[in-house]
Amino acid sequence: MEEGESIAGVQMAETKDGNLSVASAFPDHQEIVQDSDHEFLASAVEEAYKGVEYGDGGPFGAVIIRNGEVVVSCHNMVLKNGDPTAHAEVTAIREACRKLNRFELPDCEIYASCEPCPMCFGAIHLARIKRLFYGAKAEAAVAIGFDDFISNALRGTGYYQKAQLEIKRADGAGAVIAEQVFEKTRAKFQMY
Repeated sequence: MEEGESIAGVQMAETKDGNLSVASAFPDHQEIVQDSDHEFLASAVEEAYKGVEYGDGGPFGAVIIRNGEVVVSCHNMVLKNGDPTAHAEVTAIREACRKLNRFELPDCEIYASCEPCPMCFGAIHLARIKRLFYGAKAEAAVAIGFDDFISNALRGTGYYQKAQLEIKRADGAGAVIAEQVFEKTRAKFQMY
């Protein structure tokens, strides 16, 4: 990686220990990324910041990857589009399907800044995306006022566990980075 290289609009620089330093355009957002999963997650987190900064929607971002390359990078567009289904993951799936001219994405992976809600999880499943990697737990979104009624209704039923999809949550720095977007955008984003 070249010093100061931009990946998906995020300035990155490799440190001496092989980690990546992420320099965001948004205040108080500079993090260390350790691998490609966390690199793509950092792009999803950056999208979450963009969505709030632009006034488009809540602090959620998603990136769809195919063969190690970014297909689309999106954020929540609920407020801008006046559409309660325009969550980051659904928006990313719609754009990726349009861009790739198909309705299933079995050779793609999705990186989400936060654990997907049931609607987004359903869209990920229906698009046949092979892998989901997310940062923050849903509780981080609930803590700033997002509704968890449907999630609570589904938890414990084994619904998520029965899907034909590899699901992995970021740990360590990746999870912290993704959860910080909620703390850092709380003052700028008002749910209602």
